[in-house]
Amino acid sequence: MQHDAAMALTGPPAVHDELVHLTRQLMTGDRHSEDHPSIAQHSFLSFIGRNDGCKATEISEVFGVNRSTISRQVRGCIEAGWVYADPGSVRQGNPLHLTEAGRKYLDAADARRLDQVAGRLHDWTESEVADFARALHRFRISIESQTNGDDTL
Repeated sequence: MQHDAAMALTGPPAVHDELVHLTRQLMTGDRHSEDHPSIAQHSFLSFIGRNDGCKATEISEVFGVNRSTISRQVRGCIEAGWVYADPGSVRQGNPLHLTEAGRKYLDAADARRLDQVAGRLHDWTESEVADFARALHRFRISIESQTNGDDTL
């Protein structure tokens, strides 16, 4: 069993291996469909939802990706009816907002993802869940302090 081999590792290599497997599972196990946004779309829509009126340049900076990548996401989400951009100078960037359809789509995606997490934790005790959440938070915060990261992603 592949997982047993990973568990033979200990210390930081074991943590790294599990993070790699989890990231791969999140990226490939949640492919875009009409009912499910891709991880990139979900991140993009979530950011706009939390930062109403943000501009593509801001998203590009926070996500650390090229502006052309964000421009493609903007176009796709506008065409899907999830996002609208205020009129204005393209050079200055147009403020972005979720549409009603975009909010509903994002809310449904969030609910599905929460159900998936709850399903994986169904046989854990409350104490185990709390310990896991604290450990993940501590790990994330330690990375942010080293990279000056943004916890809004």
